[in-house]
Amino acid sequence: TTRRRDATAHRSRTALTMSTVAVSSVVAVAARARAMKSARKAPIAIQTSRRAIVARAGDLEPDNISVLVCGGNGVAMDVFRQLTEKGTWATVLQRHETNRKEIESVGGFLVKGDALNAKDVEKAMNQSDEYDAVVSTIGGTPAEPRADSEANIALIDAAAAKGVGKFVLVTSIGTGDSADAPPPNVFDALKPVLIEKAKAEEHLKAVSAKTGMAYVIVRPGGLKSEPATGTAVLTEDKSICGAIHREDVADLVIKCVLKEKANGKVLSCVDKAQLFDQPDFTPFEV
Repeated sequence: TTRRRDATAHRSRTALTMSTVAVSSVVAVAARARAMKSARKAPIAIQTSRRAIVARAGDLEPDNISVLVCGGNGVAMDVFRQLTEKGTWATVLQRHETNRKEIESVGGFLVKGDALNAKDVEKAMNQSDEYDAVVSTIGGTPAEPRADSEANIALIDAAAAKGVGKFVLVTSIGTGDSADAPPPNVFDALKPVLIEKAKAEEHLKAVSAKTGMAYVIVRPGGLKSEPATGTAVLTEDKSICGAIHREDVADLVIKCVLKEKANGKVLSCVDKAQLFDQPDFTPFEV
């Protein structure tokens, strides 16, 4: 409830200084905050050595949760847009302020910072008293892949220390036990990044086992920027490979945030109409 009151006050102050936010939007946000405080389910506390992991039994309600989204202009912003459309309180950690106007115009919060910087990670975690989930799409390049491991590991550790209930890590097909899925030339080109992503995946599993923080790992195929197709799917099949549109990835990531059924899963993420070949596989329904 403290978080709800603080968030409402912050939103009201923001509205006074931003000409892009209408008074009616402020009233709507305040009304939603009051409804959320009364509707919020009681959490189940899982004790850790630092702070209790806050896990809620069952599926999460999108208009009754707070989520930290970490990443740049691609899938992360699509996750943010789709979450806020569903009524979620969303904070974004990005290295730039390009999206500040858009983020704040819909009642979101932007923390400008780099997940490789411990103080920036702390600042993002402290933006809210409590997060129900953290989503990270952060990644580097084959020339500089540090962020794929180090930045994500820092976020995972900070989330566990704060007591976040769930961490959804977006990596890539070709990571870990899906190394044989991409064509050899694709794997070789991305190998430095995939190695670092695998370190982050394994660290997340280890932290989850130690603290009780739920996790989901989502491994998209080749990313495209066209509008969503609606034919993208998740699967536990580690041999699958293909392309997928960023908006579809975001939609499936949000389902993993909300659905308890996805907890503890490592899921490949492809458009079934854009597979590199046509193998038989079983979609994972969430």
